[in-house]
Amino acid sequence: MTETFQFKLLATDGKARRGEVSMPRGTIRTPAFMPVGTVGTVKAMYLDQVRELGADIILGNTYHLMLRPGPERVARLGGLHELIRWPHPILTDSGGFQVMSLSGLRNLDEQGVTFKSHIDGALHHMSPERSIEIQGLLGSDIQMQLDECVALPASPKEIERAMEMSLRWAERCKAAFSDQPGKAMFGIVQGGDVPHLRVRSAQALTDLNLKGYAIGGLAVGEPQEVMLDMIDTTIPHMPFEKPRYLMGVGTPDDMLKSVARGIDMFDCVMPTRSGRHGLAFTRRGRINLRNARHAEDMRPLDEESNCPAARDYSRAYLHHLVRANESLGGMLLTWNNLSYYQDLMAGIRKAIEEGRFADFMAQTQEEWARGDLAPL
Repeated sequence: MTETFQFKLLATDGKARRGEVSMPRGTIRTPAFMPVGTVGTVKAMYLDQVRELGADIILGNTYHLMLRPGPERVARLGGLHELIRWPHPILTDSGGFQVMSLSGLRNLDEQGVTFKSHIDGALHHMSPERSIEIQGLLGSDIQMQLDECVALPASPKEIERAMEMSLRWAERCKAAFSDQPGKAMFGIVQGGDVPHLRVRSAQALTDLNLKGYAIGGLAVGEPQEVMLDMIDTTIPHMPFEKPRYLMGVGTPDDMLKSVARGIDMFDCVMPTRSGRHGLAFTRRGRINLRNARHAEDMRPLDEESNCPAARDYSRAYLHHLVRANESLGGMLLTWNNLSYYQDLMAGIRKAIEEGRFADFMAQTQEEWARGDLAPL
């Protein structure tokens, strides 16, 4: 731990990086996967479990938390860490993505976004300054700039307009954030699927000398190859000595290929959302427990896993729970999925340290391709 925000690279293997983000509330081992705690909870999990699985940091959603219980109330209750009993680092997004994707009514201009709550229809306004203020009231350790995320496909003109707006908002967020010892504000590279706009955004944000940088506006429906091309385009224009965060990504394959391109941090609702809908991630690929073929399969998901949900419960029982819509099914599969994601990150970190990341990647992909019907 440290009293300041620091990022240190410990090893590289090709473009893959092994590092550490040190903050007053703890150290984040990178590459890192951050479980999403949308409204102050990682769905279907106890936070003690999340920590035991290896998570160094979780993510909170500014949009949802501002609507309920409200940032001022959270601050009065001692901040998000105290409220949810998570004394480790928390990253909060800016709220921009949810405003764009969830609000039934929104008006955007230079000053910010006016939007209607998806909960009760009440009108709210979020400016860059208010986004940073809310994140400060929540007490998060890493705060994200407010940006405009454009859904793809979109016209180059619309993508450029949103990217330029996001750059101006980044400057205002930096001024509002000021200097908060031990904390960090990250900028977000935008530019859709237009390479020169990605480059321009990354270069302009680098000039702001922020403590970390994210790539946003991907994993919004575009093919994986487009996402990877945009990472390849953007990475050379991001500071080498600062953490790189790919927002909202993704599948295990997405993360593996993104680490190979130099990404350090990830978040995604996929392991928790998939678990609640009967889908398990394992070292032998995805297993859909809704399928009838699991009804009498007494094998566990993975007998070698350290996670009890993967090791100690049969597929037949998990299939029964899922088909019966029992809450325990979603809880067990979420537990399995988050365990697998953290184990994958731990394996990636170890492989980079030992200079065998390419071999680890090839072996992992081979096991996925082998499938779950092969003997474990």
